Amino acid sequence: MLLLLPPSEGKAAPARGRPLDLATLSAPQLTPAREEVLSMLVTLCAGPPETAREVLGLGPTQADAVTRNSRLLEAPTGRVDAVYRGVLYEALDLPGLDPASRRRATTRLAVTSALFGLLRPTDRVPAYRLAGSVALPGLGPVAAHWSRHLAPAVEAAAGQGLVVDLRSSTYAAFWRPSPEQAARTCTVRVLQEVGGRRTVVSHANKATKGRLVRDLLTSGVAPRRPRGLAEALRDLGWYVETGSPSPGRPTPLDVVVREP
Repeated sequence: MLLLLPPSEGKAAPARGRPLDLATLSAPQLTPAREEVLSMLVTLCAGPPETAREVLGLGPTQADAVTRNSRLLEAPTGRVDAVYRGVLYEALDLPGLDPASRRRATTRLAVTSALFGLLRPTDRVPAYRLAGSVALPGLGPVAAHWSRHLAPAVEAAAGQGLVVDLRSSTYAAFWRPSPEQAARTCTVRVLQEVGGRRTVVSHANKATKGRLVRDLLTSGVAPRRPRGLAEALRDLGWYVETGSPSPGRPTPLDVVVREP
């Protein structure tokens, strides 16, 4: 089973650690594609800060993010499970997992990244700022870039197992399953139900996904098909509704969080 997560904009900058070495990252087939994005991002951020902020969608108070990006080649690195922050990752709390669950996380979790394409929890990266919606000068939209390169890495990571896609719509464009892979893929949407009315709430969506992934890791369940995932989540106390997939498309799965 592969649990495919979005990245987080918030990251903890490592205070010490060896510099970035792309050759040590998982999915080494992505190294040339990673080098392209990294080179363009560093070049952009080493130039006029105002231009970099505009391209990256940053405000005047975020100049430090541009400076960090310009120094990515020499910046200290840390493990992905310590660098990534944000609502989903706080709820998931990878560092707080028991040893058995952390071992599962190393093989079952993968993070889509605008800079690195696909990362595992033990990969070492610096803190960076690059959203999946950005178009870099000399490269173009990073989503289009990764859509040309990511499929073999995701499919190799998934093998013949189930892919549980918890990414946001921005990062869903990085990889879409082939018709064959779609039969072993489900997309997860979180709905908040209040007084019988269902809505998608960003904060609740991210926190719920983090808790859901944590439950899957701590329970040790590893269903091989979408229906088995729905049943496993119900056994874990989640309210789940499974939709009917369109031909060649993943199975949609709604997790409903009910409130009075």
